[in-house]
Amino acid sequence: MDYLLNEQQVMIRDLARKVADEKIRPIAAHYDETEEFAWDAMKAIADSDLFGVYIPEEYGGLGGGVLEMCIVAEEFSKACGAIALGFAGTGLGTMPILLSGSDEQKKKYLPDIAKGKRLAAFCITEAEAGSDAGSIKTTARKEGDHYVLNGTKQWITNAGEAEIYTVIAITDKTKGARGASAFIVEKGTKGMDFGKKEKKLGIRASATREVIFTDCKIPAANLISKEGTGFIVAMKTFDSSRPGVAAQAVGIAQGALDHAIQYSRTRIQFGQPISSFQAIQHMLADMATQTEAARALVYATARMVDSGAKSVAKESSMAKLFASDTAMKVTTDAVQIFGGYGYMREYPVEKYMRDAKITQIYEGTNQIQRNVIALCLIKEALKKK
Repeated sequence: MDYLLNEQQVMIRDLARKVADEKIRPIAAHYDETEEFAWDAMKAIADSDLFGVYIPEEYGGLGGGVLEMCIVAEEFSKACGAIALGFAGTGLGTMPILLSGSDEQKKKYLPDIAKGKRLAAFCITEAEAGSDAGSIKTTARKEGDHYVLNGTKQWITNAGEAEIYTVIAITDKTKGARGASAFIVEKGTKGMDFGKKEKKLGIRASATREVIFTDCKIPAANLISKEGTGFIVAMKTFDSSRPGVAAQAVGIAQGALDHAIQYSRTRIQFGQPISSFQAIQHMLADMATQTEAARALVYATARMVDSGAKSVAKESSMAKLFASDTAMKVTTDAVQIFGGYGYMREYPVEKYMRDAKITQIYEGTNQIQRNVIALCLIKEALKKK
């Protein structure tokens, strides 16, 4: 879809594709099996300067936006959705600083993130606060020129590997969601620890752990924006990051489709390639059409975010919903095209199917996305009256 990209974006895509093909694809199966974090791939991404693709030039980045982040996430995810999360999860953890951080915070943290020297992570989910993010229990108590954090965050992408964590915690329990605030916590801070690495269905090469705060003392200067704006920071972050999840889903779908097309041309049944059968052709046609439609929606939404549009919640939710549902369907169909071989772990497509599933769940389940979309539609209708 070169016609949807400018010259610089095509260059970024081609570089990301080269890194994916040479540095990620060859190791994807190994890291899926071992469930280790792929630091060698992270180094390759850092060496390519792609960690800074969405960070302004004044902070050491390449000056792109959400669209450029989506382009890179898609290309990496074609090769491995799990390894791609090292990049995408860092983008999520960086967004609160990028969107709402002070100039001092940006100068302190963004250059190292842009160069891939330090990964980032975003901490909001808890055991009793998944879709119901307003039920978080982690607290941040002001003591002089410091805040003291207590609580446990769950299922945090990049946890234990990242050096920079953006954390949503309650600073005023009497105000509900309006009593939440956002903070920056650096790995190694006393009172910060990590739980066991989770054993997952898919995205196995991505680190997913608890982040535990026990009287964790951080400077007051690490407060992002001001007290009480934590959920505003989080929602602004999700509006900008959900296209990235959607791009990951598109990449996973495209990767599975590519394998299915190639396999259908070489698999012989009844004396001819299965690609000659209309049933298979129709499956491939639907898979390609759905993937292309998802890509177009993701790019359009990313451009909307980058334009500075006042409200993008509906469109971001639509992109995440449609792309992730597409990824699940396309990868399932890819397994079907492979037949019995598709169910075997020595063939690539079962991994794509396992990796696709999480895109329907994290950063807001697709049921929550439908809620968001419907509420936006209703509000828009009321405004027209």
